[in-house]
Amino acid sequence: MLLRVLGTAAGGGLPQWNCACPGCSGARRHPQRVRRHASLAVRADDARWYVVNATPDIGDQIESHPELHPGPGHRDTPVAGVVLTDAELDHTLGIARLREARALDVLATGPVRGALLERLRLGDILGPYTGISWRPLPHTPQPLIEGGPLEISAIPVASKRPRYAADDAPADDWVVALRLADRATGGTLVYAPALAAWPDALQRAAAEADCVIVDGTFWDDHEPRRAGFTERTSTAMGHLPIDGPHGTARRLRGLDARCLYTHLNNTNPLGDPAAEEHKLLAEWGIEAAADGMVIEL
Repeated sequence: MLLRVLGTAAGGGLPQWNCACPGCSGARRHPQRVRRHASLAVRADDARWYVVNATPDIGDQIESHPELHPGPGHRDTPVAGVVLTDAELDHTLGIARLREARALDVLATGPVRGALLERLRLGDILGPYTGISWRPLPHTPQPLIEGGPLEISAIPVASKRPRYAADDAPADDWVVALRLADRATGGTLVYAPALAAWPDALQRAAAEADCVIVDGTFWDDHEPRRAGFTERTSTAMGHLPIDGPHGTARRLRGLDARCLYTHLNNTNPLGDPAAEEHKLLAEWGIEAAADGMVIEL
């Protein structure tokens, strides 16, 4: 299994266009701190890749990595489709950016597909440009592509709906973690860029995985309040914090897998490579994922 980390930032990116917080200001002064929206590219076979979450940065993310470039034909592309973990705008707006594709395969849970087609009307908007094949994101392992070595399954982790679909019916798979397993190598990945809870099914999958990449939006529960942009805590915003009595670091420290954080908010101190919090992560055997990094399992 070959993975390319396309981005590691939460909604808005780092820097966020309308924000002058220390994190965003630091990223403007030091370009090495810039992070694009959280996303992965997964090689499905020798010729095809799937993008996990289509972010507003998807065009730049594809251009930054030669393995995703088109060719040999003028409109041949190795990007075959998109897998969605939720219906949030920062994970779905990039689908419209792919309208030049001859065809696009999109895997999503029922609630996510419904929100995109009925609320955002992506089918009506993109229909004149390209054909989108919508496939259910399975809850039990199924091949990502027919005949390919990778199996994919979804682990429901939250019923949190995006604001534009706030009055839609609740369901436990509005937000999911992904489990990818390579039948050829035996390698397994768990990817959960948004976590409002840590259910038992996620714990079991993480305990069996070789690599776990999870939501690191906020360092601690009160970070959003300290930053001054909300009165809500990290948990109330639908993101388990990294540190603290209920932080995800306590879960990750007990795993044998390689563990990394992604989806870092612009207020998260991990956006600064010199922050002391990186030393704490290293002591715990955990990393902050970096844009562009390659993971092979």
